[in-house]
Amino acid sequence: QVQLVESGGGLVPPGGSLRLSCAASGSIFTIYTMRWYRQAPGKQRELVARVTSGGSTNYADSVKGRFTISRDNAKNTVYLQMSNLKPDDTAVYYCNANVVPGDAWGSPREYWGQGTQVTVSS
Repeated sequence: QVQLVESGGGLVPPGGSLRLSCAASGSIFTIYTMRWYRQAPGKQRELVARVTSGGSTNYADSVKGRFTISRDNAKNTVYLQMSNLKPDDTAVYYCNANVVPGDAWGSPREYWGQGTQVTVSS
């Protein structure tokens, strides 16, 4: 069984910063791409950023220059450093990863965390 657990969310004023973490645990053979999604009130879930196992990154236009995604493969952890936060960044942020479980005989699967709330007040 593989679990993803997010942490680091909270309430911040506009212009503030937060660092989100997502740690994968359980029976893991390898982790491919890791991603951060978010879902704001009244909106569909959207992809915020992703990072491949080789370190290549992509960002949504709305967060470019403000957010940075990174990963620590030794810790099976992905991070999202968020700076200059805006009220429109308010959302539940979800960690996502393509994982080959240790007992899956090479079949990758998508896993999701439970989400962490980020609220940017004004």
